[in-house]
Amino acid sequence: MIDEPEVVVVGAGLAGLSCATRLVESGRRVRVVESSDAVGGRVRTDVVDGFRVDRGFQVYLTAYPEGLRLLDYDRLDLRPFAPGALVRWNGKFHRISDPLRDPRNAVATLASPLMSWSDKLRIARWKLRAALSAEGADNPPGKTTAEMLRAMGFSTAAIDRFFRPFFGGVLLDRDLSAAAQHSSFLFRMFSTGAAALPSNGMGEIPRSLAERLPPGSLRLNRRVESIDPGGVWIEGGERIASNAVVIATDAASAATFLSDNSTLDDDSIGGFHGVTTLYFACDRPPRQEPMLLLNGDGEAAGPVNDVSILSNVAPDYSPPGKALVSATLLGADRDPDRALAEARTQLSGWFGDQVDHWRLLQSYQIPRALPRIGTEGPKPIDPPIREGLYVCGDWRSSASINGAIASGRETASAVATYLNQSNPTQQKHSPC
Repeated sequence: MIDEPEVVVVGAGLAGLSCATRLVESGRRVRVVESSDAVGGRVRTDVVDGFRVDRGFQVYLTAYPEGLRLLDYDRLDLRPFAPGALVRWNGKFHRISDPLRDPRNAVATLASPLMSWSDKLRIARWKLRAALSAEGADNPPGKTTAEMLRAMGFSTAAIDRFFRPFFGGVLLDRDLSAAAQHSSFLFRMFSTGAAALPSNGMGEIPRSLAERLPPGSLRLNRRVESIDPGGVWIEGGERIASNAVVIATDAASAATFLSDNSTLDDDSIGGFHGVTTLYFACDRPPRQEPMLLLNGDGEAAGPVNDVSILSNVAPDYSPPGKALVSATLLGADRDPDRALAEARTQLSGWFGDQVDHWRLLQSYQIPRALPRIGTEGPKPIDPPIREGLYVCGDWRSSASINGAIASGRETASAVATYLNQSNPTQQKHSPC
């Protein structure tokens, strides 16, 4: 058990764990308090009948600068998707890939009628520009993703058939209303690295951070009732005193702790995108490629935006001799039975009668899956809410794993500075 903590972090999602890890590495005593039975927040993996199912389809982008600084990629055993995507359009799958990274399929990409040669050239130029740009040199704020794509000269066909389902899957935003700055950053991450899955599920990312905390630092199944800069009160009457408190929860939970601070609510931060994810167990994969499959026909063709055969990417996601398929439906307010029936009908058009034999393994409806990113771009990290009281989370930075980790790191730096100023005789180095 650690001594009385200098900092209490409320919430063991990626932002909270990033903050706690940085503070511990700088020599600070930290206690992390989590209301649920495991770390991860929205990034968790369940095991159902031997299959690993993430709580909502998620991927990790290996080029994330924050991940490169903090995470142990060898520990995660990352398994990459093949570059590009297979787009279902007009009754067929069309491969859109990077000829330089996937030269074997260059002819298929160039020959695809999904979009014009001009559009393919624009994508190639964008990829090259993204690869050469420095960190932070992304599209300036003020435009939506749709406005950015039109300004770059992409045709309506390219936008509707490729970019809507692509960014629909990444940002849960098929309308392309997200900030161009954020979408451009994500496109750069896809262009300079790989989309990947930890071999044992996305939940390994937060677990790998929790492993770096000293024994006794993490308290699970502890619901915080109230917070002040001097510590927190746990349900049941337990008090944990500290010099500083970091609230690393979602916006709604943070607002309940800070009822006098009206800036922390869903409306003020732009709200959230919801998602429904269906996981199917099957005897054989419907395709062999470890690629993302996109719905290029639009929502009129069915509710499924994208499909991934997860066991093709990370074999340990399924038991031997079985396959695991995820289907993503945008929005979390669908009738479950109707959504399942419509998804099966749509996927039968993609893969044939075998879909009739797929077993629904798990279904997740997640109304607050990702923060919306408005055209003003990612929100800057704020100074303390009050003296010794801080807030972090992807909703305070950007809607991504990178944003969550960045928010935690920057908050840790601010907390360390505050502690050094409050007690200059016990100064320690600040986390970088």
